[in-house]
Amino acid sequence: MDRIPSFHTKRLLLTPLVEADIPAIQQLFPHWDVVRYLDSRVPWPYPDDGAEQYVHEHVLPAVRLGKEWHWMIRLADNPDQRIGSICLYDQPGNHRGFWLSPAWQGRGYMQEACKVINRYWFDTLDRPVMQVPKAVGNAASRRVSEREGMRLVEVTEGEFVSGRMNKEIWELRQEDWARLDVCT
Repeated sequence: MDRIPSFHTKRLLLTPLVEADIPAIQQLFPHWDVVRYLDSRVPWPYPDDGAEQYVHEHVLPAVRLGKEWHWMIRLADNPDQRIGSICLYDQPGNHRGFWLSPAWQGRGYMQEACKVINRYWFDTLDRPVMQVPKAVGNAASRRVSEREGMRLVEVTEGEFVSGRMNKEIWELRQEDWARLDVCT
């Protein structure tokens, strides 16, 4: 896949993450409510150049290799307003990640973004299964997985920005997603 597509939903615009998104990421991302349940590889406190390092050293090289797909989540009625990010990974046990700025949480935006990104994973990339890890304390992320028909398949321990805790692996199979997607 040479080019990452943009997606439109009723309320959102998902655009491929680019260098011009760095200032918005630096502003929106480094909040405890965003990072506390992320993998401990995320530096905390977040450095002043954290977004620049992340985009240049991780995102862009992984995208070029075709191992990751990253989008910024924007409001459809105000495309300059970025509110978070969602990404897909070609990594066993970890296929999707997302974050949403606290000001935009609790409005169903992430559920809306996940639906279109799941369709890309299963239909365009033709992947048989999606697995997503999450900290056991991350109730909001768990609700997203439950609403999209995922099932809990494993609980292990993980290291997160907020410390060591149980990590859940949630899974959705392509055939289950296809059945559920037709119904919604």
